[in-house]
Amino acid sequence: MPCKLAAGNWKMNGLRADLDEMRALIAAHPDPDCRMLICPPATLLAPMADLAQGSRLLVGGQDCHTAKRGAHTGDLSADMLADAGARHVILGHSERRADHRESSDLVSAKARAAREAGLTAIICVGETEAQRDAGTTLEVVLGQLRESVPDGANAGNTVIAYEPVWAIGTGRTPTLEQIAEVHDALRAAVPDAEMSLLYGGSVKPGNAADIFALANVDGALVGGASLKASDFGAIIAALDAA
Repeated sequence: MPCKLAAGNWKMNGLRADLDEMRALIAAHPDPDCRMLICPPATLLAPMADLAQGSRLLVGGQDCHTAKRGAHTGDLSADMLADAGARHVILGHSERRADHRESSDLVSAKARAAREAGLTAIICVGETEAQRDAGTTLEVVLGQLRESVPDGANAGNTVIAYEPVWAIGTGRTPTLEQIAEVHDALRAAVPDAEMSLLYGGSVKPGNAADIFALANVDGALVGGASLKASDFGAIIAALDAA
């Protein structure tokens, strides 16, 4: 069976004072049935990993470079993330693909680097508003999956996260049927049937239970709602109950 995972992406948010939210999360969920993961900004990675020692909280990075080391100012290698205490790394997030023009080939190369460093890659796929309206959702998403996931990927080193990019900041909300359609197609296409499939489109305490009730949704990649222990904890509780 795929592992259930509640993953929080703090994006470019969080200062040291915000680590108190993670202390509260650990205290409220000392032994969850699902895996719980926070991917903070790089400045908080090591202190959060130290804080999580001895708890069930996992820590991850938000991106990595393809190289192990070198003249890449401002970048972090997968080995550096692992050395700081990361167990996972988010790759190919819609914001990286759009803002930094990252291709699926580059995402695949980063996933190989992550695997070599012993990290689990959370590979993101998703369609834009124009692609959704053109009726090419499955073509786009499955194409990204095929091109972004490297050979040798399996349930032990790779997680897939579906992000409907068209629902971010547009006021449009995916229906459960739309979510199920993409996740069912992903389940049929992933190289390992036990790979965890996360949904990443504005998951909140109020909609988490309905989303997690879908057959091929194994968890969530959560943005803003992961910044507060109470909100993320409610999502964790919903996933535990699913």
